[in-house]
Amino acid sequence: MPIIRILLKIIAGLCVLMGLVWIGQGTGIFPYPASSFMINQSPWILWGALLASAGLATLWLLRRRR
Repeated sequence: MPIIRILLKIIAGLCVLMGLVWIGQGTGIFPYPASSFMINQSPWILWGALLASAGLATLWLLRRRR
């Protein structure tokens, strides 16, 4: 497997995880760190969903194009 595909999979996976953290902070489910400006801020729910969706779409495309 080429190194670029491996790097893209890692980056896409990190995007999914980061998007889920943003959703958790935006909803207040994951209030860490306590001084974060993202806690209970609804725009971060949308940004997190978009980032996680982009990561999932990238993983799907990478898996599909073998």
